[in-house]
Amino acid sequence: MKFGIFYEHQLPRPWDNGAELRLYQEALDQVELADRLGIDFAWEVEHHFLEEYSHSSAPEVFLAACSQRTKRIRLGQGIRQVIPQYNHPARTAEVIATLDLVSNGRVEFGTGESSAILELGGFDVPIAEKREIYLEAVEQICNMLAMDPYPGFSGKYFSMPCRNIVPKPVQRPHPPLWVACSRRETIRLAARLGIGALTFAFVDPVEAATWVKEYYDIIRSDECVPIGHTVNANIAMVSSFGCHQDRATAIARTLKGFEFFGYALGSLYAFGEHKPGRTNIWQQFEAFWKSREKELDHASRAGLTGARGGIGTPQDLREHLRKFEDCGVDQVTFIQQSGLNQHAHICEALELFASDVMPEFKAREAAREAKKHQELAPFIEAALKRKRSMPLPTDENIPTFLALGRQIAEEDARQRSMYRKPESA
Repeated sequence: MKFGIFYEHQLPRPWDNGAELRLYQEALDQVELADRLGIDFAWEVEHHFLEEYSHSSAPEVFLAACSQRTKRIRLGQGIRQVIPQYNHPARTAEVIATLDLVSNGRVEFGTGESSAILELGGFDVPIAEKREIYLEAVEQICNMLAMDPYPGFSGKYFSMPCRNIVPKPVQRPHPPLWVACSRRETIRLAARLGIGALTFAFVDPVEAATWVKEYYDIIRSDECVPIGHTVNANIAMVSSFGCHQDRATAIARTLKGFEFFGYALGSLYAFGEHKPGRTNIWQQFEAFWKSREKELDHASRAGLTGARGGIGTPQDLREHLRKFEDCGVDQVTFIQQSGLNQHAHICEALELFASDVMPEFKAREAAREAKKHQELAPFIEAALKRKRSMPLPTDENIPTFLALGRQIAEEDARQRSMYRKPESA
């Protein structure tokens, strides 16, 4: 099983003038540390206007900075908003390819559509049609990355003429494709499209077994028709994270931040209301936290389970992660930067995890990956044969475009010829 770290760039109020600078610089340090420790992935989300919950509106910039401070860790857009109102498909293709080049081929292309009204409304995305828009955009972005030239497209939600999108990525035909999943139906969709499932629902490992089985059953079935030019058969699940030799210390350092993550997510996506620049989610959360302190104190003494099971001693984490491994999860991604969790504590926890927990799972990973690849290879080959590909244009069908300067000059000449006085006989 592989491991990742995940960033929303959370920043609870109140904010001082240096808060966002510290947030980003500490996150860069954490990714650099994770790379040295052998953690496999660093995921960075794209969100807009979600104050306190996520100050991460330009993940490609952050990941490009990470690429220059790291050597081997995979850099995941987790996710890129691909609906054209957020990012035109051609711009997404250009960004993904450029990031793949500056990182020397380490990009994971996570995609998503969002379900937060602040984002959807801010960019005037039609809510009832966002899934259809998403599917149209993803397919064409993959075509833009893979085709030379891209023949052009006239769709329901966006159109563009024939162009050759450059640069092209290191990973051909395109980097591994993922989709953000918060519901079971989206995991089924991921499998039907032949792309990795980035599951952002905090599920108990027992429940995860059902989700994983459904995903791989569809990958093996005729339902799998790739939306991209490759199949990325992987399922990643998020987990809380906090590690210390003393369980009480791990919980004291980490649990409140993790609970804020869930509360802020719920407030912005499900039950809350928000006044831009004025709502204080952290203040609301403090009242919620006090109401649950007794319950959480009991859970701390007994050990944390379920969504909170990634917080505890190295042995607690081993037991928690073995359950994910046993049910076939390919990657567990840790929510470590949440609430007011401290940078120093995050780094200490990552170091302890890498020395005392991760080696056991790394020892089994190569054999697991090889077995999985062998088992899935014929199903992936069959799935790719079912894909309906956009044909490359023939040379005769590639249009020629006159430079604007030439167009203006030729139009000026035409206009002059129309008004030129005839010469006298």
